[in-house]
Amino acid sequence: MSPGWILVCALPWGLVPLIVLWRVSDSTELDRYPLAAGDDAELVSVVLPARNEAVHIEACMRSILASAYPHFELIVVDDHSTDDTGEIARRVAASDPRARVLSNPDLPDGWFGKQWACHNGAAVARGRILLFTDADTRHGPECLPRAVNARRIRHADLLSVAGQQVMESFWERLIQPHIFMLLLTRFGGSETISRAKSPYGKVANGQYLMITREAYDRVGGHASVRAHVGEDLMLGQGVTRAGMSVQMVTGLEHLFTRMYAGLGDIIRGWGKNVWAGGRDTLPVGPWGIRLLRILFPLPPLWEIVAPVAGLLALCGAVPVTVGWWALTAYVFTSLGWIPPYAQAKQSLWYIWLNPLASAVMFWIFASASWRGQRVEWKGRQYISR
Repeated sequence: MSPGWILVCALPWGLVPLIVLWRVSDSTELDRYPLAAGDDAELVSVVLPARNEAVHIEACMRSILASAYPHFELIVVDDHSTDDTGEIARRVAASDPRARVLSNPDLPDGWFGKQWACHNGAAVARGRILLFTDADTRHGPECLPRAVNARRIRHADLLSVAGQQVMESFWERLIQPHIFMLLLTRFGGSETISRAKSPYGKVANGQYLMITREAYDRVGGHASVRAHVGEDLMLGQGVTRAGMSVQMVTGLEHLFTRMYAGLGDIIRGWGKNVWAGGRDTLPVGPWGIRLLRILFPLPPLWEIVAPVAGLLALCGAVPVTVGWWALTAYVFTSLGWIPPYAQAKQSLWYIWLNPLASAVMFWIFASASWRGQRVEWKGRQYISR
């Protein structure tokens, strides 16, 4: 095989990350929407479910309470935490009359804990606009007023904000950009998601999910997704099926989330989410689900093919030309990851470790599809629909 053909055969491995980046570039930033709330600002009820979030809860609450939006309430629902989450939340709430803390009632059969907490928080909320957010988020002061204006201007019944993912450990910086790029490849950027007509093309982000009370009640609220691990995804689909508008914007300078702190958290967290997310976003029947369980782990193998071929060439098991192709494909793939890693504000040294990231992703995807509907999270076991 000539050097020219080696380059041609290796080129697709470098183009894939660039195609992914192009697909997700169709996005609108929250900064495009006005900051001013006006004298007639609507009451927004911020519902914050929390279970064993002692590390995050105070910083999250204080970031919300520092919002520039003039008219909101904060409802923290302590979901039977076994750490100091409830005590910390009550101490913070005692210093600000806009905040209060509820103790979640016992979990009924057939409910996931987060959905039950959101359901009970929404039941006492007074606002016409509900905002569901997670305890591991940090909100910039301009996030809420700009999001309220974005929802109004875009005539959205449900608006999600996709924020910046904070990555601090080696494994986060290695794996998280790959997983997010793979997931975003499925859905596209925020404007692609907003324009989608099919419910299966819609995504709602549970880290920041703003919905009108009318839309929430019309689709049955969190009771309608009580046993879905991807409750945000299913809410977005439900609102779309009801003929209402689901919109998304990005807020990379206004919303920050550190989802998982290390390799174990990444494997457990994504293992909980990815299978349900893949299954629930495709219109497939029972036989399609069986086929999907086989095909689901395969995409990460794309970046492992070249290193494996290179090792086989070094061992003499395949021709030397295959080894040259493998080296070229590996370099192309690594260089193709420069824009995504630069966008994520991560060191470019990680691009050379993409086969390791893909190997971990393969394990996450394969184990998740093998477990199927069985989910374990924060000391509870569930069966997802």
